[in-house]
Amino acid sequence: MTFELDETHDPTLRSWVESANGHADFPIQNLPLGVFSAGGVKRGGVAIGDQILDLLALAESGLLDGEAHDAALAGSGHSLNPLLAGGSGPRRALRRRISALLSDNSLREAVGWMLHPAADCQMLLPARIGDYTDFYVGIHHATNVGKLFRPDNPLLPNYKHVPIGYHGRASSVVASGAPIRRPLGQLKAPDRDQPTFEPSRRLDYELELGAWIGPGNALGEPVDISRAADQLAGLCLLNDWSARDIQAWEYQPLGPFLAKNFATTVSPWIVTAEALAPFRQAQAPRPPGDPSPLPYLLDAQDQAKGAFAVTLEVFIETERMRQEGLAPTRISRGSAQHMYWTIAQLIAHHTASGCNLRPGDLLGTGTLSAPTLDGFGSLLEITQGGANRLSLPSGETRTFLEDGDAVTIAGRLEAQGFVGIGFGACVGAIFPAGQS
Repeated sequence: MTFELDETHDPTLRSWVESANGHADFPIQNLPLGVFSAGGVKRGGVAIGDQILDLLALAESGLLDGEAHDAALAGSGHSLNPLLAGGSGPRRALRRRISALLSDNSLREAVGWMLHPAADCQMLLPARIGDYTDFYVGIHHATNVGKLFRPDNPLLPNYKHVPIGYHGRASSVVASGAPIRRPLGQLKAPDRDQPTFEPSRRLDYELELGAWIGPGNALGEPVDISRAADQLAGLCLLNDWSARDIQAWEYQPLGPFLAKNFATTVSPWIVTAEALAPFRQAQAPRPPGDPSPLPYLLDAQDQAKGAFAVTLEVFIETERMRQEGLAPTRISRGSAQHMYWTIAQLIAHHTASGCNLRPGDLLGTGTLSAPTLDGFGSLLEITQGGANRLSLPSGETRTFLEDGDAVTIAGRLEAQGFVGIGFGACVGAIFPAGQS
């Protein structure tokens, strides 16, 4: 069901919302779900070009019936959790009806009043996140980081057997645009006997995808790999901000804590599993000699259609660049094809112990890096742990992020014969410790 194509993916389809036609992120073939505030009122919406369609107004308009009406009503509140809980059927029904309404010019007047200019709205988190888990599926990132600390053995023995992840902090996940305060924590310099407590000096970004969970599973009932794709409600962009110096001192023996719990930024639109259907592709084959996944993680359909054709980019803009009118500069361009595990495999493994996922839970892929320097997904990799400096158009250099720096992650899905779609921006700017 999650892989089905229908009339909503037709590349010739156009909308009477003129800004949608040719829009880089939100043409009518996308129709992502989100939560926005206009005039102080929070409700669910759908992006179409530079406009947002109000789901509450649509649900009350009389233009919907049956499953589409129930889905719009479920998605019209302060969070999309009730809509996500319904699974793919209601989402698909709502998507098909909205696509028809926004492409039928005779309905321009009947629907037009439900649109809000996106520039006049504030985007919020699309769901109440009960739990957030961050994985480590970018094999090139894992190898690059491993080489910094274990040059002779960069990948630990379990990496190619088990999807590695840790339980992150859901309460500090924020929507794009929220300020990021430089975290405080314990730092232990190599030339000092005792740690100090101070602001992080090695603040970094991490380029990731986020996966939103739909219906979820009951406690004690694992999700079979053959059905795991049905749990994916959609994708977003994700920046798992990381304080590398705090992380280096605290991560043993239990893993990340203060180094990562201060903020995680997500793009606020959920690009639904239905919109993603044309951009599914085969999982990259494992190199010769790599172990095959254990049976509970292996499914033929997932291997054939479980990956996504996503191009990912990272841009940086410093305070000086803003003052001088310089555009943000791209420092990385890569692809999601370098994920060692699929989203379905992450879901199957996460629930294999009987752990219950719930509607609105968020999974991060971990940093996605390409094999070459121009596609590395973090400054830790780009600067080789701070040994090299990144040169910027303003004449400045960076090893890690400084106060005033803004990081933007962008992503685009493309496939031959289909209209490309995007996620919208995932942006965060760094403020000094104690400020926002």
